[in-house]
Amino acid sequence: MSSILSKYIPAIEWLNPYKKDNLSGDLSAGLTVGVMLIPQGMAYAMLAGLPPIHGLYAVTVPLLLYALFGSSRQLAVGPVAMVSLLAAAGIGALEPTGPESYLLYAITLAFMVGAIQFVMGILRLGFVVNFLSHPVLSGFTSAAAIIIGLSQVKHLLKIDLPRSEHAHEIIWAMFQNIGDLHWITFGLGVAGIIIIKFGKKIHARFPSPLVAVVVGIVVVSVFNLEESGVAVLGAVPSGLPGLSMPTFEAGAWSALLPVALAISLVGFAESFAVAKAIQNKHKDYQLKPNQELIGLGMANFGAAFFQGYPVTGGFSRTAVNDQAGAKTGLASIISAGLIVVTLLFLTGLFENLPTSILAAVVLVAVSGLIDFKEPISLWKKDRTDFFMLLATFAITLTMGIEIGIISGMVLSLIAVIQRASKPHMARLGQIPGTMVFRNIDRFQNLDVYDNKLIIRIDGSMYFANLEHIKSRLDTWVSESPKLEELIIDFSSVPHIDSSGAHALHDWIDDWQKSGISVSLCNMHGPVRDILHVWKINEQVGVERCFLSLEQAVEGNNGQDLSPYALQNTH
Repeated sequence: MSSILSKYIPAIEWLNPYKKDNLSGDLSAGLTVGVMLIPQGMAYAMLAGLPPIHGLYAVTVPLLLYALFGSSRQLAVGPVAMVSLLAAAGIGALEPTGPESYLLYAITLAFMVGAIQFVMGILRLGFVVNFLSHPVLSGFTSAAAIIIGLSQVKHLLKIDLPRSEHAHEIIWAMFQNIGDLHWITFGLGVAGIIIIKFGKKIHARFPSPLVAVVVGIVVVSVFNLEESGVAVLGAVPSGLPGLSMPTFEAGAWSALLPVALAISLVGFAESFAVAKAIQNKHKDYQLKPNQELIGLGMANFGAAFFQGYPVTGGFSRTAVNDQAGAKTGLASIISAGLIVVTLLFLTGLFENLPTSILAAVVLVAVSGLIDFKEPISLWKKDRTDFFMLLATFAITLTMGIEIGIISGMVLSLIAVIQRASKPHMARLGQIPGTMVFRNIDRFQNLDVYDNKLIIRIDGSMYFANLEHIKSRLDTWVSESPKLEELIIDFSSVPHIDSSGAHALHDWIDDWQKSGISVSLCNMHGPVRDILHVWKINEQVGVERCFLSLEQAVEGNNGQDLSPYALQNTH
């Protein structure tokens, strides 16, 4: 019974029975990540345009639900900078009339993200995220990190800047208002950045964001800096989050759907990438993409019904969770427990927390997302992927987060289609003294027949690439004036669609009419089935269908390659 339940609730695998040896690591990691979540949760909530308390709400019930339903045992779920900015962009487009309607839209967005991810998991659509290629994700992430950083400059400098996801608009406004810089606020923010940035060098588990928060609160309280114009959080409500309900207004849903899809895909891609990297170091459990979607979907449902906003797995928190010794999802449950204690008893301590310190938390976090090495590497190794990265980066930076991620997905799909439409093809020659054949453009001193042309197609034959395949074949045939036989090696062809079968039939007919015989070899079972259904094996003749290239070159042992004829031999 427990094995059946564990398919739906992976936590059962580590709960039944729970190993006592894991407790010290889980306890250490849970407390360490919980301490990280306090300043990060509040900072990211501000980035999303919400009161800081909702960042803490987003790491209570969501954390518990993911611990139960997620397949990763180290992934630390909660608000992240990218999702926070996407949420702010999507909700801002609705022009909410006040804080209450803004929160309602945030809750609705969390519910929509949860629904999309949960349904994707149930329908086993985890593979969809593969359409976001690494160059596209790198370009998008780097541009979004810059936009996120620029959005925090107003808190760091205490100057008026527009709420925008267009980098050039923020930079222009920053230059216009730089004269209004508040030096004390700026000084506190810089001090926070230094503490957070260099505190990590003391020890990986050093809670530098929390130390920066404590220092900021103490300095503001001791020197009464609020009277000098330093912006602080002010009263932070205490107590656990109450129940909340999303709106089901059609207009709101249609407006939020694009950003909900973007958050669902980007959040899952980010979450699964870090979870996979960590799981590679732990061989005691299996990471399941579709179960991850279900776990993240449940976490976002928890955010929707308990006054949070969209959540996903975070890079830095997960890395710290693993380094601190997390072995099971109990670490996340302990982190959530620490947040609950904070909500019940400690929120009053944050009244004098300067907002510039929270800006520092975000700035340091997103600075690590800007990838300089990847574009340099791609420029040297793959120019096509470099320009795809550059295009996604430029579009995101100038046109906004939503358009950036949609453009990135479109570019990824175009790249897939473009590459699939031009499969690699090779003319084969024989290594002297052997029956081994290789590409004549890559190997020297191969034996090439004057009267035989041996071709290998490395990819499926389908409607989008037939013109390219035929063009290459025509060129090679025209370059062989003494050609009597064309041998096609299908060893690298996994599939032929109906258009491919029609085209192949017509090509063979034309070659045969021009006096060129055609031999087929090395077909996989599914391809043999297709050739049988379309009667192409009958068209070339049983005597010219071969199981191997060696047989085709020697011209003997031709066989009936229909499925029934081969059932006793293959």
